Amino acid sequence: MPVGFRQGLSFDANRTNWDGTGPRPLAWSAWYPAVDEAIEVPSSTPSWFKHQTVALGAPIKLSPNPRPLVLLSHGSGGVAAGLEWLGHRLAQSGFVALGVNHHGHTGSEPYRPEGFLCLWERASDLSALLDTDDWKEALGGTFENHVYVAGFSAGAYTAMLVSGARVAYSQFEPDNPQKSPIRGPREFPDLADHIPSLLQNGTFLESWNRRRNSFKDDRFKTALVIAPGRSVFGFTEESLEQIKIPVHIIGGDADTIAPATECCSWLHNKTRSSSLDIMQGGVGHYTFLPEPTLESMEAEPEIFRDAAGLGRKSVHDQLARKAVAFFNACRRNQD
Repeated sequence: MPVGFRQGLSFDANRTNWDGTGPRPLAWSAWYPAVDEAIEVPSSTPSWFKHQTVALGAPIKLSPNPRPLVLLSHGSGGVAAGLEWLGHRLAQSGFVALGVNHHGHTGSEPYRPEGFLCLWERASDLSALLDTDDWKEALGGTFENHVYVAGFSAGAYTAMLVSGARVAYSQFEPDNPQKSPIRGPREFPDLADHIPSLLQNGTFLESWNRRRNSFKDDRFKTALVIAPGRSVFGFTEESLEQIKIPVHIIGGDADTIAPATECCSWLHNKTRSSSLDIMQGGVGHYTFLPEPTLESMEAEPEIFRDAAGLGRKSVHDQLARKAVAFFNACRRNQD
């Protein structure tokens, strides 16, 4: 089945951008089943990622039934294209996959400490995107009312928030009893040091003060949670116990950024509706990013070099099959 691809820009009029100068941007990317005659071509855009071949702007293949929809949430400092490998495979299986670049926390624009600190805004990005009509009009077709979510790393945190998890403490706030061993992620290593000055900023303070709100969105009926990080320790255990929708947690046995035996296992033990799958064979945190180009291998070997004998594409194939089976099982239960 040919896979179509479109991009667009929507806005959330209910929130401002981090500068406070306009509505919050929602730059989206969509992978979807295209009409049979659509022609897939390789991307000519320079990238650190080895892109899938897609039919750019091709019409969606119409179906007698509404298409199932999966929203994708990228990792810390990443981009929606970081989950292209999953979105493309989902589209080949009949799903529409819709990813968003999380403003201030994405490599598609300059990093903002506000974006890295206020992770709960990412959950509102997903809900706001569902509320907009731009992408629906651009794609055409119809979509199921119930939606699924898949997120990697910080995106896993996002997926848990829309599923009903609530924040007790932000990872780097001084009052957090779970002291982080680092002051910030690799993209922003001094992140915690920015909090005192940012608390004098009205836009940041408004977001910071709603961190303990509920971001649960009942439209999401199941969550695929890939390589969640230590930020999940800041969720209230009570909120995790109350989550009712199926949550499937996947980690890698060789993840040193977010060790599965710590992060995945802790989240699984606290979330009664969850299942756990730790992939074996030297699967690291960044194995869940796309296959690299030669340029990216040379520039960032820590991110793009996998364990000897491990094929990143093979891991992606396995995980995508798990995702399709998981989402389809949930769909059957919705019928």
